[in-house]
Amino acid sequence: MNTEYGSYIHPETLRFERLLPSPIERVWAFLTESDKKAKWLADGDIEPRIGGKVELHFYHKNLSEEEDPIPEKYREMENGASYTGRVTQWDPPRLLSYTWFEEDPDDQSEVTFELIPQENDKVLLVLTHRRVGDKRNIIIGALAGWHTHLNILADRLAGNQPKGFWKVHTTVEKDYDQQVS
Repeated sequence: MNTEYGSYIHPETLRFERLLPSPIERVWAFLTESDKKAKWLADGDIEPRIGGKVELHFYHKNLSEEEDPIPEKYREMENGASYTGRVTQWDPPRLLSYTWFEEDPDDQSEVTFELIPQENDKVLLVLTHRRVGDKRNIIIGALAGWHTHLNILADRLAGNQPKGFWKVHTTVEKDYDQQVS
């Protein structure tokens, strides 16, 4: 499991870098194709153009075969959660950005995925999540969430069975709680 921690690089911005074991075209497919995206993040279509609609339907219990009870504090997500956004950058297979929480402009953030080819059919993924907000619990939850989703992506690309989302999230959330001041 890839355990590289993300960072809170400046107010309201999170950043992760992960070296992924796959060619760039395959990683791009896992970012943009609903059936592949559903295996590590959320299902839902992404219209392949700037201004295109983004649908994200999260079903954390479907991300692993492990028995994985949801923590009480996230119980409202037990049956899934859905969000929409808009594509703000589209440059296949290297750059994808989209807004998140289109339904509430006050809470709208933006996620950017940059893919940089590396030697031996690997890809450096740089994920930047902007306008996350300044509430400590939201920052910690977002860091733990992305950390866990990216672990699952790395496992899927490597052909490994990922650990349960909530099991990993609960552990790394405690770590991020100690790191974020």
